[in-house]
Amino acid sequence: MIQKKQITLFLVAGAVVVTPYVMPALFATAAVQNETAAKAPAEAGRESAPASPQPINATRAAREEKALQDARRQQLAEKEAALAAKEQELKKLSDKLEAQVKALEESKKRLDDTVKAQSEAQKKLQDEKITKMVKLFKTMKSEQSARMIDSLKEDMALILLSRLDTKSVAKLAPFISQPRLIKWVSDNMQVK
Repeated sequence: MIQKKQITLFLVAGAVVVTPYVMPALFATAAVQNETAAKAPAEAGRESAPASPQPINATRAAREEKALQDARRQQLAEKEAALAAKEQELKKLSDKLEAQVKALEESKKRLDDTVKAQSEAQKKLQDEKITKMVKLFKTMKSEQSARMIDSLKEDMALILLSRLDTKSVAKLAPFISQPRLIKWVSDNMQVK
């Protein structure tokens, strides 16, 4: 008689399907039964020993299948462990990069603040220098101031003229070169 452990049958839509791992055992068991049945009449006179047919192929196939599955599980476990280790390493590198980016952003901000402070300090210093020059030109005679303003670069002369009050510019106007004075007037007339 065939044992339930050795045969796995599935009923699918009215047909019997036997798994490939059980088929050799099924045929081996049937062959053993046929041999036993054939030998039984001939050995009827002899003492019958309890025969329990063991499907060697089925148990070997099951052991091999289990060994393959265990090996696959082991490989998967090793791969998962390697992936987890790499994931941890990548996480550490990511954290390190984020910290470096944050440090760089803070350094950039400090540098920008420093540059801005220096720029403001330079602008303030330049304004103080221009204010001193304006005071100097106000105290000088008109003709002498006009000659000095004419000798300056055009952009510097225009800055000085724009800082002088209207009364001082009116005194200097006859002595300043007319193209420079016209440029100053046109610059002041433009709406910005």
